[in-house]
Amino acid sequence: MTERLQKLQIMLEKSPGDPFLLYAAGMEYKKTGDHPRALEYFRRTISADAKYCYAYYQAGQTYELSDRPTDARQAYIDGIAAAQMAGDAHAQSELQAALDMLD
Repeated sequence: MTERLQKLQIMLEKSPGDPFLLYAAGMEYKKTGDHPRALEYFRRTISADAKYCYAYYQAGQTYELSDRPTDARQAYIDGIAAAQMAGDAHAQSELQAALDMLD
């Protein structure tokens, strides 16, 4: 476990539902190549805040790295819907671009 992950885990003990901390942990696990753990944290981020658009994007990317294109596609589709609900046109366009690249 990296030093950054250790710090994030300590912070998550105090605030287990904090979407930013969950997302940051997911990103750290993704960087280390622990894709199952990364996906777990991206799912937890989305559970804590369904409008956290970039968690869908990162989940999709992680699914792609795990050779799971069907799951990646669904993550992008769900993220586009979340971005629309959040009114985040930038996130929506990035998620749409990622989805288009899969097709």
